[in-house]
Order: sequence, then structure tokens, then C-alpha cells
Amino acid sequence: MIEQLFGSKTRVKLLRLFYSSPNRSFYVREITRKIDEQINSVRRELANMLNIGIIVSDTTNHRLYYEVNQQYNFYKPLLAIFGEANAASHTNESGVSVSTAKPSSSESTATREMKPLGHLEVVIYTGQFTRDESGGVDILLVGDINQNAVSKYITELEAQEGKELRYVVMPMSEFDYRRQIKDRFITTVLDSKKQVILDTNGILPD
Repeated sequence: MIEQLFGSKTRVKLLRLFYSSPNRSFYVREITRKIDEQINSVRRELANMLNIGIIVSDTTNHRLYYEVNQQYNFYKPLLAIFGEANAASHTNESGVSVSTAKPSSSESTATREMKPLGHLEVVIYTGQFTRDESGGVDILLVGDINQNAVSKYITELEAQEGKELRYVVMPMSEFDYRRQIKDRFITTVLDSKKQVILDTNGILPD
């Protein structure tokens, strides 16, 4: 029904990809692989979405990247339709999309996939995911975490993303302490362009 409403299967897949990952940047062949559609069809729909203003583009290291335009007039209605299904998402004053975990059916796909890692309380994607290298890390995992499970998860995620990922794991007590003393690493990560995948207790500022 949504495909009929929006006129194209590829367009719907693109909208789901972009709106489920605000602040995440994608290049064309990465998009093609993730949504499993022909590159010509993807290029055509990207051009249409750029023209309308739904997405924006930027070039880094001679590669063209696309991401959702959070300043688009209809960003919030489209986020409600195409954002991570059943995830409780909101956009804070800095324009960062934040997903706050809720029990069972209200969990996002990413949150469910991370369950075997242990009791996660904060998960942040930055670095290569958002093209902001200021923090020197791609993934920050906070909570009571199984290190072996994390290693396996990261290996699988690297295969899926087609690149090596830098990650940091720490308990909640350390995260809280380092926030309180304004630790340089934590402060830089929190100030970076990021996608907050999980913030169980709503501790990150809106």
C-alpha cells in the first residue's frame, strides 16, 4: 500500500533506509547493496529525492554521500512513516535523532540484534557512520556487556558494512564518571555528529 502511495518500490526502500538512520551517510553502491535494487533505479530516485529536498548530498574523499535532510519541511511526518518501526524516536534541539528503548514490541531492529551482547544502556554510532572522525571511534557501547559476544557482533557488522570498525566498550559507571569530569573522549563523542541507537534511561541531553 505504501509503495502504491509513493509510486516506487525503490523510493520506499530508500525512504526506509534514510529515515531509519538519521545522521547516517551512505554512498551509492552502499545504498544499492543495502536495499538490493538496481543502481540505475537507485540513482534516479536519489536525484528525485535531492530535487525535492528530502535528502542532501556531500562529497568526502572524492566519494558522494547522501543522508536524510532533517530540515526538510515534512521530515517529521516522513519519520513517523518510515523511521525504525516501533522505535520511540525524537529529534533533539541539536537536530540529532534519538531512539529511546522501550520493552518488547517497542524495540528497534538494531536494539533487538544487540540483545545478546548483554545489558546495554547507551549505544552511539559516529565516525565512519556519520563522517565525523572527531571522536576517533565508530561505535560506543555502554553497559554490562559480554566481550566475546561484542567481538562476534562487530565482526558480523564489519562484514555487513564492508569496512573495519573501531569500537569502545565501557560499563555505565565509567561512562557516568567520565561524563561528570568532562573527559575529553566522552565529551568529543557526545558533541560529534552521531546517531544515538540506544539511550535506555534517557540520560543524553535533548
